[in-house]
Amino acid sequence: MHHFTLDRVSLRPAREDGAFTVLQITDTHLFGKPGSTLVGIDTRKSLEAVAASVRAQNIPFDFIVTTGDLSQDYSLESYTAFRDIMKVFPEPLFWLPGNHDDGPLMYREMAGLEISIARNIIIGKWQFVLLNTQVYNNPMGWVVPEQLEYLRSCLDMHPDLYTAVCLHHNPFEVKCLWLDAHVLKNRDDLVGLISRYPMVRLVLCGHVHQEHDFISGGVRYISSPSTSIQFAPLCDRFTLDTLGPGWRYLRFTPDGGISTSVYRLTGGEFLPDFTVGGY
Repeated sequence: MHHFTLDRVSLRPAREDGAFTVLQITDTHLFGKPGSTLVGIDTRKSLEAVAASVRAQNIPFDFIVTTGDLSQDYSLESYTAFRDIMKVFPEPLFWLPGNHDDGPLMYREMAGLEISIARNIIIGKWQFVLLNTQVYNNPMGWVVPEQLEYLRSCLDMHPDLYTAVCLHHNPFEVKCLWLDAHVLKNRDDLVGLISRYPMVRLVLCGHVHQEHDFISGGVRYISSPSTSIQFAPLCDRFTLDTLGPGWRYLRFTPDGGISTSVYRLTGGEFLPDFTVGGY
């Protein structure tokens, strides 16, 4: 079995003023078998459509972060499909596992797919720390002591850098009973740690297939739409939304500033089967 260290990557902002942009893609839910659908949506085709729209927008960005649930069926073929679709982007691509992923498989195989396994990205006046909150074969999230210690080590190593913490599970409630059952269960451990480091400016997640953007304790918390199905807000039971697949850009400035915008596919090509009660 291969063993990879939690390695770091340093990037240089493309802009002279030190500002840079990140593309967040999340919850692609790909299957190993082409043509497979998630509650009526062909998730390969929806990701391909998102990738094509991002390319057509021609908005410059420095790298991509994919915040989990790349796969729906834990298969190596689903990660190969992800690689094949995303290789239209020359920009560096980083990822972390979600509850529908096979995290151990990803850490073993992604490098062979020529996808970075870096957990710590240094760029300009910022660092990004990518945490694994997966509990194998369970939808809830948990950040284990080793992951918290890794975050602490990154913060201690670079006290002069603003920090964005990226993870799959939402460390905040979204007021959907069924989704909040699968929240990051020990979020107090994470929030307690980052509250001691004022350079932490952002916590970025996926998982909820919804947009959220708020500030708590001086930290901005953001979640983003999925490239597949969307979950309706403020629902007690599993409820799908009519909004299209989406993606998010985040722009970071050397003084710690963050601005962001969400885009979605329009035209109603990727509507789910609303009669389905879960997956």
